[in-house]
Amino acid sequence: MKSSFKKLYLLFIISLVSNCTSKKQIVYEPIDISKKTYVYKKTKNSKKLKLDVYKSSKLKKNAPLIIYVHGGGFSGGSRDEEHIKKFCTEMANNGFITASISYRLTMKNYGFGCDTKSNLKIQAFNNASQDISYATEYLLRNNKKFKINPKKIILIGSSAGAEAILNLVYVYNNKILPKNFKYAGVIAMAGAITTVDKITKNRAIPTQLFHGNEDQLVPFDMAPHHYCDKNSNGYLILYGSRAIANKLHKIDAPYYLYTIQKGDHSWNSKPMSLCKKEILYFINNYIFKKSESIEIIANKKSLRI
Repeated sequence: MKSSFKKLYLLFIISLVSNCTSKKQIVYEPIDISKKTYVYKKTKNSKKLKLDVYKSSKLKKNAPLIIYVHGGGFSGGSRDEEHIKKFCTEMANNGFITASISYRLTMKNYGFGCDTKSNLKIQAFNNASQDISYATEYLLRNNKKFKINPKKIILIGSSAGAEAILNLVYVYNNKILPKNFKYAGVIAMAGAITTVDKITKNRAIPTQLFHGNEDQLVPFDMAPHHYCDKNSNGYLILYGSRAIANKLHKIDAPYYLYTIQKGDHSWNSKPMSLCKKEILYFINNYIFKKSESIEIIANKKSLRI
């Protein structure tokens, strides 16, 4: 490890200024933010995959782009749920262009539990990663129209969306995006991947991870998905935020791990309302600048939710 590399462990308490628990969160009033819907891809069965673009009409130069991917177990959820619209509007109000995307919900007729075959789960990860790639390619192709800075595209995802974006960045063999393209950063809320072996120094990008350490659906460290029995059809080992952070630490790549002690899977979306300061801090200091890795431990007993 480089001598300058440091990991900062903090036990968050209510009195700390920077935390995900304060009632006095920054409130962003939308200032001239528009939302427009576009079709970025038509599937083989003529299904239209759409995305909503949030941006200020006052943008005069190319801006960073956030691509948000919703959760729902690859069988439900939508890009325009109320909390998503609010989050995207707030990010647009902070100078970003935000695109909330739909993708194929390939597990709609299967579910995503222990009875669903593990190979179908892996295929769901890859299908979603493929769709995100097509959405990214569409936005890159129209970057002048949307006034996007193509070198500052950030992925944010919740639950299944977090699994999809982490899979895309660290596992998926992408044949859709240009070979020289690289996302500027990734922010995953309660996500995991099927292997950490493909996380390399060359592939790593600034990574922010939010996760409850008692998540019973998506493992915080390394464990079976949904903690399925080894003999079940859905047995699939996943590597969650702790395992991903360990690998990034090992290769000296920048990351920001926010652990919620005794936190459950509800933390797949809570950071969107409770941790906007931390998200903006990560983008400004890890993606736009170079900062050392940090680990934060939030004590659930002190949370004001």
